Amino acid sequence: MREKIIIEQVERIYSGQQSLKILNVGAATGRSSEILQPFGKVDSLEYDRPSFEFCRDELNMEIKNGSILEMPYESEYYDLVCAFDVVEHVEDDATAIQELFRVCKPGGKILVTVPAFMSLWSTHDIVNQHFRRYTKKQLLSLFRENKGNIIRATYFNSLMFIPIWIIRRLQFIVNGTKKVSDLKPDNNWTQGGILSKILYCIFDLDRIMLKKMDLPIGVSFMVAWQKMK
Repeated sequence: MREKIIIEQVERIYSGQQSLKILNVGAATGRSSEILQPFGKVDSLEYDRPSFEFCRDELNMEIKNGSILEMPYESEYYDLVCAFDVVEHVEDDATAIQELFRVCKPGGKILVTVPAFMSLWSTHDIVNQHFRRYTKKQLLSLFRENKGNIIRATYFNSLMFIPIWIIRRLQFIVNGTKKVSDLKPDNNWTQGGILSKILYCIFDLDRIMLKKMDLPIGVSFMVAWQKMK
C-alpha cells in the first residue's frame, strides 16, 4: 500500500510525465526504484553493501554504493529526487537534506518519507537503526533551510496510529530486558493471514483519504518540495 501512495504522489506532482531524470536514494532491495521506472530513467543509490550488490547483480539495476551524506552525483541534474524512509538513518539529517537539494535541478522536485512521532519510538526503530522519528515541523524546518516551496506535506498511515501506539508501548514492557541483538522489527506479525488482509483494507482507506485531504497525524510523514528555479 505504501507503494501505491508513493506512485500516486508522483503522478500528482508530474501529471503523467514519463521522461524524468530520477534519483532514488536508499534503494534497499530495489522495489522503490522499480515503481519509479514508469516515470523516467531511474538512478539508484544504496549505502548497505549487500543490498547494493543484490540490486546490481540480481536485478541488473543501475545503482551506486554510497551515502546520502556525500552522494556521487553531479549537482542540479535530476528532475525528481526521492528518499523513502532514509533520512532517519543518518545522524546528520541536515546534510542529508542539503545533498538532496544539491543534486536536484532548479525547479525540480524532492519527495521524502520518514517515520513520524517519537511517541511511536519502539524496538522497530532500534532494530532498523533509526536516529529519530519526525514531526511535520521538524522535517519542514530542514527543508526551509533550502530555497523552494512546499508542494505537499502530510502524515499518512493515519488510521493505525492509535493501535500501533498501544502495541509499541506494550513492546517496551515486554522487550525491556532483551539485548538489542534479540529484538525484531514489529512488522513481522503483520505478514500473511487474515490480519494482513484487514490491515491492507485499512491502509487502502488511508490512501483514499490522502487523495482528498492532508492528514493531521500518522505513523509516517511525507513531504514533496519544489526547489527554487
